[in-house]
Formats: sequence, C-alpha cells, structure tokens
Amino acid sequence: MDFDNPRMCEVFFDIYDALPRAGPGTAESTLRALALADPLPEGALVLDLGCGPGRQTLDLAAALPSAEIVAVDLHRPFLDLLDAEVRRRGLGHRVRTVHGDMSCLSIAEESVDLIWSEGAAYSIGFAKALEAWRPLLRPGGYLAVSEATWLRSARPDEIVAFWQQEYPDMLDVEGCLDLFPRAGYRVIGSFPLPEQAWWQDFYTPMLGRLDELGRRFNGDPVAEAVLDESRREIEVFRRYSAFSGYTFVVARKASGQERVRRKGRAMAREDE
Repeated sequence: MDFDNPRMCEVFFDIYDALPRAGPGTAESTLRALALADPLPEGALVLDLGCGPGRQTLDLAAALPSAEIVAVDLHRPFLDLLDAEVRRRGLGHRVRTVHGDMSCLSIAEESVDLIWSEGAAYSIGFAKALEAWRPLLRPGGYLAVSEATWLRSARPDEIVAFWQQEYPDMLDVEGCLDLFPRAGYRVIGSFPLPEQAWWQDFYTPMLGRLDELGRRFNGDPVAEAVLDESRREIEVFRRYSAFSGYTFVVARKASGQERVRRKGRAMAREDE
C-alpha cells in the first residue's frame, strides 16, 4: 500500500482503528512470552513499542502489578483508545502513553528492564530495532518481540510473491534468531504464534469491518483498492498459514564479556 497517499492512509486507519488489535496476538501468547522474561525486579520499567491500541499493554499491566509501563506509538488515535481504557481501569499511575517514533526514544540508557514489541519492530527494520533498543536495557534486561517469519523452506509461488511485495526482508526462523546474538542479546526462548492469534482479535473483526466499509465506500476506487488489499491478505493467510507466521522471541541483553566471546567465535568461523 502507498502510505504516501493520504486517502489510502485514511481508509487503512478506518479499518485498523476499529479493531481490538493492530496485528496478530493473544493474551495467552503475551503471557507465555512474559513467563520467559524472568526474573523482573519489583517496580520494573517496561517499554511497549509500537503498542497499537494496547491490548498487550493492558495484559502486561495486569500481570506485572508493580511495573511502570510506557506505551509508544506514532498513531495518536491508538493511544487515545489506550488512554481511555487506562483511565477506566484506574491504571493511570502505572501506565502512560507517548506519541512518538520508536526508533528515536528519549529514554535514558540502561534504565529499562523489559522492552516489548508485538509485530511492530519490522516497521523500522528488524535488525535496526534490535541494535537501537539494546542500549536502553539495563544489564541483563529483556527484549520480547514478535516478528513475521517463514516457517517452511519450500513455499508456493503465490505466498512468495505476496511477501515480496509486503515484506521482502522477511527471514526464516533461524535467520531471525541469528540476528539476536549479533546485536548483543542471548536468546532465552522462542515459539510460533498459534493460528488463533491471527483470527481471534484481528482477521475475524477485520472481515466485519471490511464489509461495513465496503458499503460506505462503494464506488470509491481508491478506498475499494485498500479494502481489496486487506481481503487479499486475509485470503493468503487462510490458504498458506503453514508457510509463514509470527515468531515470538524473548532474549536477554548480553554482557560485554558474552559479546566478546561471541565476536571471537564468529571471527574464527570466518577464518575457517
């Protein structure tokens, strides 16, 4: 989609502003990943980057009752939705939102205990995100991210063509995991998001929204093109979910000593 086209962007957010989530995910997957980020200190500082409307932000707040959570997103209406729910739940003393770019954060280095990002890191470049966020973590701090990955090496032409257009830099699971030690992390664990994570709060409500907007924008060729693109995305997933999906990775900031050892091993392999 051409995000430089204002009308296309308007219709795109007409779709997404009405959804419970801005991407695949479930509370169960969030909590499963959080269980790998253990231990966290009392009063931990958590950054939720690219938070969208904040379903996972609220799940983290419930699971970490002493944590301070800062949720960051570039799309103000998402943050307005999250702010309203934070107020409704009486969480304003622990959860706050920041309207900003997650690639240039005004956060002190080595001040964060846990960086969280579900399905958003790719938007600034996944490898770039890993590098940019590491200095913010305290020694031993955690990073938990979900990222689109290939799940099989043999892939039908249709899904390859789709992802070449949508996300040409997408890696397989092994390639994704290899980025973490290079960026100064030690992977603690990873798992694929279940197929339910795409349907429950994302594609199923999206289908209803597309029908609603289809009636509203009937005869508007630009709007109809955006709606058709979303329908195509859903159909590609329906047909080819075995070949690509999201992988959740939890990693820990490596110590300087660990980084030196890994760099030495990598140089040794290159000399072989």
